[in-house]
Amino acid sequence: MAEEARMTVADVVANVLAGEHGDFVREAVAIVARELMEAEVSAEIGAGRGEVSAERLTHRNGYRPRGWETRVGEIELAIPRKRSGAAYFASFLEPRRRSVQAIVAVVLEAYVSGVSTRKVDRLVEQLGIQGMSKDRVSALCRALDQQVEAFRRRPLEGDYPYLWLDAKQVKVRDQGHVRSKALVIAYAVHETGRREVIGLDLGEVESEAFWIELLRELRRRGLQGVRLCVSDQHEGLRNAIARVLASPWQRCTVHFVRNMHQHCRPSQRGLVSAALREIFNADGRAQARERLGEVIARLQAPMPKVAELLEQAEEDLLAFYAFPAPHWSKLRSTNPLERVNREIGRRTDVVGIFPNDASAIRLAGALLIEQNDCVSGLTGAVRLDSEAGSRLVA
Repeated sequence: MAEEARMTVADVVANVLAGEHGDFVREAVAIVARELMEAEVSAEIGAGRGEVSAERLTHRNGYRPRGWETRVGEIELAIPRKRSGAAYFASFLEPRRRSVQAIVAVVLEAYVSGVSTRKVDRLVEQLGIQGMSKDRVSALCRALDQQVEAFRRRPLEGDYPYLWLDAKQVKVRDQGHVRSKALVIAYAVHETGRREVIGLDLGEVESEAFWIELLRELRRRGLQGVRLCVSDQHEGLRNAIARVLASPWQRCTVHFVRNMHQHCRPSQRGLVSAALREIFNADGRAQARERLGEVIARLQAPMPKVAELLEQAEEDLLAFYAFPAPHWSKLRSTNPLERVNREIGRRTDVVGIFPNDASAIRLAGALLIEQNDCVSGLTGAVRLDSEAGSRLVA
């Protein structure tokens, strides 16, 4: 039943092309087309690039440009040329062939199924390219992976005043077992107001040591100027933030409300939610503190545990009030990052269980590249106000 419910490659292709990820797919299709042409021309010449072979018939002679109209937009191809013999012509450019769909299927299969060379090889054969070696298929897949790796390792320039951190559990095969691993994402706002995903990694467990290493890697890449870090109440993550970034911390108010629901009866949850909303929707820190005291007093008798936890978390829950009012709705929770996680979840559900760690990083990275291209920033630039000290202004 589970296998029947999972989407086919054709379904994934249709969904991606119908969604907002056309640019990424177009770039990936161009990479696949390039590798397929290199495989074909190598077969015609009788030797690979730079290879010494007794079966060589001729040599390469540069490239000629050619535009290729596809369903994901126009792609500029560099067609290999030969010094002698019949001119090379890419087989997938033959008229009336459903080559674009097949190449897109190669791309999506490479990402969605964990780059199984056997599966990709079968899809390549559908293009009429026979005898493509496993080394060539692996090289094709590595070329696709380079996009994601470059995205994950790119330098970070300028200040990133706001940073959100969160983890999503995904299932991955590891040494013959299916394990739940933490796919962690770092999401930030640049000083120019641009929002972007700046970090992505996969960990065995969401431990303090893992978070410390992730944050240190961000620092090595250039992360600086963090004025507020937003996350859920994970002690290891909170300690890592204090140790590596030494920045103020905002506890996600949405997660806090959910946690408080676990300390009261179902009939009391509506009251708790309404009371906490009063605090988080105040006109400023002073009013929020006043309302928090009133809420603690109201809840002390009927829900003493909720009142106790609220009192303990006061500073962590109200940290966002130190920043510009137009930004409060974004800073008091991890909701901006939750939307990114939901998009990843929608696509990882197609896979179900990833065959290895690299495949999980591959798919998440591919989607996050597009997220970076599509998101817009907060209103105005975010910069440090020298007169206000720790305040940020829009």
